[in-house]
Amino acid sequence: MAPIKEMVKKFIGDLSLEELRQTIEALGEPAYRARQVMKWVYQKGITNWAEASDLPISLRQELENRFLLRPLELETCYESHDGTIKYLFRLHDGQFIETVVIPSGTRRTLCLSTQVGCKFGCVFCASGLPGFIRHLTPAEIVGQILFLRHDLELALTNFVFMGMGEPLDNFPALAQALKIMNSPEGLRVAARRITISTCGLVPGIKKLPSLGLQINLSLSLHAAHDELRPRLLPIARKYPLEEVLKACEEYVRATGRLMTLEYVLLAGVNDSSADAASLAKIARRLRAKINLIPYSPVAGLPYKTPHPEEVAAFRQWLEEKGVKVTVRRSKGLDIQAACGQLAGRIRQKRNLLPNLER
Repeated sequence: MAPIKEMVKKFIGDLSLEELRQTIEALGEPAYRARQVMKWVYQKGITNWAEASDLPISLRQELENRFLLRPLELETCYESHDGTIKYLFRLHDGQFIETVVIPSGTRRTLCLSTQVGCKFGCVFCASGLPGFIRHLTPAEIVGQILFLRHDLELALTNFVFMGMGEPLDNFPALAQALKIMNSPEGLRVAARRITISTCGLVPGIKKLPSLGLQINLSLSLHAAHDELRPRLLPIARKYPLEEVLKACEEYVRATGRLMTLEYVLLAGVNDSSADAASLAKIARRLRAKINLIPYSPVAGLPYKTPHPEEVAAFRQWLEEKGVKVTVRRSKGLDIQAACGQLAGRIRQKRNLLPNLER
């Protein structure tokens, strides 16, 4: 007699809302039980199915047999003197991702990862140093929020997909996670409190309006012309700047949301008055605001942070062209809070990466 195969459990967060309803009905339960399950998982943040007290015991047992609740564990965390906290999560296969909480006044912004590593290789970014390892699943994306909201009881106000990876490269999982975040039975996050950052993945930008959510879009520009941009962002070789800007214009028309242009200032690379003039022209075209980000040094990379006087001059050049500018003060420098740095150090210690400081 052949042995009975043990059922392989899935993470409940990897089910779409419709798949969860279908699963509940297939177990012989009424459809409304799916809403109850969602509230227990996403709003109450249970860590054990036995806690779902208004579900029948038989259903709780079925869920216990079939589904896991939490897809990640906290490996370590570091808190900066400025209040920024970086969390390193270990995934079920031993990989690591980072999530950062950034306080600013009454806001507490959560910076989320969507991939382990990154395949796009922006030359100044730590996330891409190990290369691309794999996509995160919807459960792993949403799991970052669940852990911080419920296990650590953090009151989070805003959510930005600016952590490890390119969000639009993992579009199916991102879309499912966004629907769970925004759903009344899910995390109940207002779409306008969510921002997706992209390095310019045109097909993904074009798909975003199909979600029907008024999500904010942020373009990681970093160079305002096609002579420099491909040297900093290899993806620009595939999607020239004009093609990216047209896709962004379509997104603005479809959603009515204003865009942000993220611009990392690299000393002596993209911080001239001519760079500022080109950047201002793009901002006026998209009616976008500009977020200047003085470069945060990464071990092993040759780029340098401009002096505060140079940052101020660049900002002034932009404002003289009539565009709205903010300077994002680098936070968490003492804990290496730039994307990918902590995960890189852990992999390096475990001989999963070459020594980046040689």
